[in-house]
Amino acid sequence: MVSTATANHTAGPDEAAALAVRRLEELYADSSAQELVSGLIRKEFPRRIALVSSFGSSAAVLLNMVAQADRRTPVLFLDTGKHFGETLRYRDALVERLGLADMRVLAPEPSSLGGNDPNGILWMKRPDLCCFIRKVEPLQRGLAGFAAYFNGRRREHGAARASLRRFEASDGRVRINPLFDWSESDVDAYFARHRLPRHPLEEDGFKSIGCLPCTDRIAPGESTRAGRWRGKGKTECGIHLPIETFKDFGSGI
Repeated sequence: MVSTATANHTAGPDEAAALAVRRLEELYADSSAQELVSGLIRKEFPRRIALVSSFGSSAAVLLNMVAQADRRTPVLFLDTGKHFGETLRYRDALVERLGLADMRVLAPEPSSLGGNDPNGILWMKRPDLCCFIRKVEPLQRGLAGFAAYFNGRRREHGAARASLRRFEASDGRVRINPLFDWSESDVDAYFARHRLPRHPLEEDGFKSIGCLPCTDRIAPGESTRAGRWRGKGKTECGIHLPIETFKDFGSGI
């Protein structure tokens, strides 16, 4: 967790993270995404920062930036047990291509799955609980010991992401959105410039790729994330929400 202190007061994790966010916003206000990633890995949080990656349609951008800064930076991947086979193969190919040296696969607790989703169909009736078991809780465990982490959210995704900032304080850590103001054209240009491979499902109409049961193709004119949890009134898996959001799940896990 982030920590800081004054002569008369020792800040708690949440306050310390908020203070760090304000300082970083000023320090990196004019930095490019690559400069930001490099500075945070090498100067601000050496050995205390990770990248949380879905290995989805635009994930290779941040993975490449992190690899250029330090290939030893931990990359956290949530293996929900529901991913497309194409995503898992794409993950393995990118890790090898970019030389990422600390790939960490986070899986749900077997006891949580056995007690709450023994048949593997919880996503149909209680998608929020399914995401908590398969994503939120494993990530909380995986982030232990880290002061900050990168993720690939962008304002262009819409909904709750439309007001994203470069830095956020989240559960006592600094969360960084290096691509927060990038457009789809920016992403495409980066892929072309660095000759990065695209996710194989993009050619089949999938533009935002998560778990297989909760990911659909999008039609022309639909937003990038329109195919996620289609028809369920849900737009986020929950890993970017405060952990307090899930307090009602505690007794059932």
